[in-house]
This record gives sequence, structure tokens and C-alpha cells, in this order.
Amino acid sequence: MKTFEEYHQENPEIWKQFEKTTLLAISKGFKHYSARSIFEIIRWHRGGNLKSDGFKINNNYTADYARLFISEHSQHANFFETRKRP
Repeated sequence: MKTFEEYHQENPEIWKQFEKTTLLAISKGFKHYSARSIFEIIRWHRGGNLKSDGFKINNNYTADYARLFISEHSQHANFFETRKRP
């Protein structure tokens, strides 16, 4: 399996869609949301081609995208609930 960094570099459009969809949810008044739900919105409503791993978006990286969003948009640090990594 690829690292998140490799996957992210190979699929920059996923980050753009994740960020855009999350900011839209925030603009609609949501205070908390599920990163997995953001992935589902992207997968089913935004379309996209299959990636080299056979998926439109690989769920293995959901938490990584949530953490990237929090890192890039610290004012929304509590929007996604994250667990501590071992």
C-alpha cells in the first residue's frame, strides 16, 4: 500500500475536492462532520476516474485527509473528530 504522501501526490484532485466539499459543509452551518461522509459525497456526487488502485477514492486515507484539512485550516480544528495515532 502507498503512503498517504505518495497517494496525495499522485491524486491532487482528491485534496481539492475534499477541501472544497468540507468548506461547503462549514458554510452551510455544520459544526462537525464525518470525513468519511465527505469521501462519500465526492465519490457519488462529484464523480471521477478510477485510480491506479482500482478505487475512485481509497478509504484508507480518510483520516489523513481530515488531518491535512485541520492542518491547513486550523480555525476549523474541531470540525473532524480524530483519534490519536499509536
